[in-house]
Amino acid sequence: MGLHGVKAVFFDLDNTLVDTAAAGRRAIEEPPRPLQVISALQSKHHYEEGEARDICDKVQAKLLKECHDPAKMCITDLRISHWEEAIQETIGGEANRDLAAECYYLWKTTRLQHLTLAEDTRAMLTELRKGLRLLLLTNGDRQTQREKIEACACQPYFDAIVVGGEQKEEKPAPSIFHYCCHLLGVQPAECVMVGDSLDTDIQGGLNAGLKATVWLNKAMTAPVDTSPVPHYIISSVLDLPAVLQKMEHNINAKLGTDHMASSNE
Repeated sequence: MGLHGVKAVFFDLDNTLVDTAAAGRRAIEEPPRPLQVISALQSKHHYEEGEARDICDKVQAKLLKECHDPAKMCITDLRISHWEEAIQETIGGEANRDLAAECYYLWKTTRLQHLTLAEDTRAMLTELRKGLRLLLLTNGDRQTQREKIEACACQPYFDAIVVGGEQKEEKPAPSIFHYCCHLLGVQPAECVMVGDSLDTDIQGGLNAGLKATVWLNKAMTAPVDTSPVPHYIISSVLDLPAVLQKMEHNINAKLGTDHMASSNE
């Protein structure tokens, strides 16, 4: 691999290499106790279970709609505000910033504990890196993403790591992809982008003129007609090596066809 055309693979982080969504859910409602937010709200602050769950559901909804401008507010203050608003919306009364901060740090600590790079994923990355250059390309706030990267200990598997919050533009802007190419000393037409987001990973790879885009679609749901069209679709990141082998086979076949055509001229 890496001999005929493809020299580098860019990987998204959240919900591609690590299951951030599941880690966030586990931080709210699973052991280890007492690091569980719902448990803490019930046992320590005497909330009803329904109230505690409503607060956590509201926070999850706020996280999904979150728009963060680091020039205006740090991510910690913003996310404490999510908890503060959710508590007030559920319970009423005056805002309780201290309780909100306690819940946020509890959630954050537990989520990071649950954020792991699976052994089979580590093995795949190790094998791929024998013939390809690998780069981690993640959107998001600098502090938050660097904490995740540290927590899942994925640094040794990559030749470079690029965090969108540290750059002028994030995915899907072509500039961040071209910056990644520059870091690795490769051309866009020699790179493959792998990620779970059609809007950022796939559209970004297409915008930047990468050789191929690979969409991780765990649910294997059909994209809407207006979505960007990925070159390949996989249901598990572990399916990537087979896709790369298929790409190499196609490239070799084309080289053979081109050679025959030139010989017949």
